[in-house]
Amino acid sequence: MSASAGTGFVLKVGDPVAAIDTPALVIDLDAMERNLAAMAAFARTHGVRLRPHAKMHKCAAIARLQSAAGAVGVCVQKTSEAEALAAAGIDDIYISNEVVDRAKLARVAALARRVRLAIAVDSQEGVERLAEAIGAARATIDVFVEIDVGHGRCGAPATAAGLLAQHVASHAPPEGGLRFAGLQAYHGAAQHLRGAAEREAASRHAASLGSAARASVTAAGIACPLVTGAGTGTFAFDTASGVWGELQAGSYLFMDRDYADNAPGPNTPRFEHALFVKSQVMSRGTSHAVVDAGHKSHAIDSGLPRVWQRELAFANGGDEHGILRPLSGGSAAELPQLGETVWLVPGHCDPTVNLHERYVALRGGLAAGVVEAVWPIEARGCVG
Repeated sequence: MSASAGTGFVLKVGDPVAAIDTPALVIDLDAMERNLAAMAAFARTHGVRLRPHAKMHKCAAIARLQSAAGAVGVCVQKTSEAEALAAAGIDDIYISNEVVDRAKLARVAALARRVRLAIAVDSQEGVERLAEAIGAARATIDVFVEIDVGHGRCGAPATAAGLLAQHVASHAPPEGGLRFAGLQAYHGAAQHLRGAAEREAASRHAASLGSAARASVTAAGIACPLVTGAGTGTFAFDTASGVWGELQAGSYLFMDRDYADNAPGPNTPRFEHALFVKSQVMSRGTSHAVVDAGHKSHAIDSGLPRVWQRELAFANGGDEHGILRPLSGGSAAELPQLGETVWLVPGHCDPTVNLHERYVALRGGLAAGVVEAVWPIEARGCVG
């Protein structure tokens, strides 16, 4: 396997790390596989299902590795992400988000005829629109009722879960194609609370709402087979609650700078940085150096990247440039030389991945590793 950067540069399997042109999105395979194994072991030990979020990596090769390690399938957030991964051979996908546009719902229904597909709803109108599209396509789809467990984003109130579950069940096979599959309960904002106690408190609050929603469903005479949700910041607390039966954590696989800034929780696996942007010094002054990876190479919505294993601070230099300076108390002698490689840990992995067309998968570490694979990011740019 080889990949061209579009400028005549070709990277081949077996090439040394020095051959990777910059800027490039690089996976430390050894670290990623340890993260993969740690989360899979956690799920097995605690008797919960793992359905990681592929919106994070957007890559079929990685989704297959997660399935081989025990994942039951993947989540995405967008119809186009589901289509791209299905086209690449992924056949168990959950769109853990609402889709109400009728043109998109027609695409959802067409996809449901090809793969095992699930989707979230949070309104009666959403259920009706989904049922209309699925019925027209003579397809079937699993449906999760989403409840708001604290984020204040999508999701119905917990007390409305039973009514919505009844509405889904009214379109059940064989007359309709909607199968009520359970509850979607994800508290996105809780994932990035820095203190472990803060995240635990948010998880307890979410669990109370999840329990109330499940009680609402059963009081309506409908079995609630599953509560799905949880993320990299709260999955251990969510599991301990006994409410969630399926985890949707995604970022654990790469561990960006933002997640690493969280205080670790007790009884939680420790994950390593596995995603990096390789950059090199393109200019050097007396008190700073400039690398060739600006915010076209890494997302900055969760803050700037961290310079890996060097006593340097990264400052925003714009689209194409990053500015390096010594940390407080350091000296200019610590600045890298012209042409020297500098590894960056992205602040937020998901939108960083969306900026790149491929991963370079490196075996043997960043210093002396070799290219083991070049993986396309099939769902890159899939935002609709």
